[in-house]
Amino acid sequence: MNYQLEVSNITKSYGDLKANDTVSLNIKDSSIHALLGENGAGKSTLVKIIYGSLMPDSGEMRWGGNSYSPKNPFEARENGIAMVFQHFSLFESLTVEENIILGLDGVGLNQNFTDEILKYSKQYGLDVNPQQVVGDLSVGARQRVEIIRCLLQNPKLLIMDEPTSVLTPQEVSDLFVTLKKLAADGCSILYISHKLEEVREICSEATILRGGRLVQSCVPQDHSQKELAEMMIGKKLTELARSKINVGSEIFSINNLSKKSDDLYGVDLENINLTIRQGSIVGIAGVAGNGQDELMELLIGEKSSGDGVLSFNGQDVGLLGSHERRQLSMFFIPEERLGHGAVPDMSLDENMLLSRPDSSGMTSSGVIDWSSVASYSEKVIDDFNVQTPSSKMLAKSLSGGNLQKFMVGRELIRNPELLIVSQPTWGVDAGSANNIHQSLISLADNGSAILIISQDLDEILSLCEQIHVLSEGKLSEAVDMKNNGLEKISQLMVGGES
Repeated sequence: MNYQLEVSNITKSYGDLKANDTVSLNIKDSSIHALLGENGAGKSTLVKIIYGSLMPDSGEMRWGGNSYSPKNPFEARENGIAMVFQHFSLFESLTVEENIILGLDGVGLNQNFTDEILKYSKQYGLDVNPQQVVGDLSVGARQRVEIIRCLLQNPKLLIMDEPTSVLTPQEVSDLFVTLKKLAADGCSILYISHKLEEVREICSEATILRGGRLVQSCVPQDHSQKELAEMMIGKKLTELARSKINVGSEIFSINNLSKKSDDLYGVDLENINLTIRQGSIVGIAGVAGNGQDELMELLIGEKSSGDGVLSFNGQDVGLLGSHERRQLSMFFIPEERLGHGAVPDMSLDENMLLSRPDSSGMTSSGVIDWSSVASYSEKVIDDFNVQTPSSKMLAKSLSGGNLQKFMVGRELIRNPELLIVSQPTWGVDAGSANNIHQSLISLADNGSAILIISQDLDEILSLCEQIHVLSEGKLSEAVDMKNNGLEKISQLMVGGES
């Protein structure tokens, strides 16, 4: 058996925590190999070791049959290992070609790579214009830029971290065509994803980590999506289902909302209309960069909507700030965790306190009762399986997925009348996503209204009774799911007729 990469008994510790505990992994030549695990399982640590960003405490690696121990990513790239990160590292004001050149080792900006870019673009179906400004590109096109930049390094192994999290269904299909062609041409791919149905479709093998240890290697096609998720979390998943759908009266509405973006590369909102009723779960689907950020700013109250176009329980809230809206029982979970949803250098307890519209249950005679604050934090940590030693830990010390679980739990514990959440399971593993989804369903079953803004179409489809699509700052009417609904949503997401 020919292995491109052999990882043997890799161990990496941080104090008493073993992020990787004698992990072994073998990737065959020309294969697409999945690396799976819940948040905190050790995937990121292992990938950073392979890519040279971290040095292991013990264990060894072999690359093409030879000993391999990169001291930095430059050495990894020199050996033929490239990586497309989940969050792209592109400059929006520069062209595609300029961004690609900046990402290449030992290349000057005065060099011309137009022909090379076009060659790989044609060879692998990665449609890009080298002279186009990146700020004008869709998310899918930006990913193609990242891939071409990697291909110009002639990699033998391409690591992809959550590559489809912000793509439309058609862009996912196009990406899979590219990855299969790359593998056929001799480039192995290490594929990290929480989307297990995609793993079953494209990956020939999977390595599953749990708690820093290897728990199983398998052929994904031999197992259902549910079985793979249960291997990851080590327990049975709860079946998602609403116990009752009892939609009540209108609780929140947006009427004729239009607003120009303050951002040079932002999206103007145009004539947004939406109605949400008690006990309902409403979804807004769409590809990133189509006005989601601008809309969320207005819904949260970070920016004024101006003309009184937002109404909550019959009250005009368009000019109210976030704190005032929370006092009315409108709660929010923004997409950006650190610096927006949580203060990085404050503890979980402090972040819990900051998000309260009042201090009920957390003060005694006007003085903060930190033991009471901690009890709320610990309940969230327990209920949502947040991996952290204690509620005294700084928010920035948690992994993205674990901080997301804490933020969701922090809002749900208040039982808001209206919850507006952007990307509720962004970067969260399958088991935790299942828990978050079930908690949202339970909240709606108890009469709360929920608005979900998500780029994850599967999430929208599994949770929402009413689905709209946001494209180029325009919101579609609710899609009739009984009449070619999925096809209609896909068409709207890429700018089709509303």
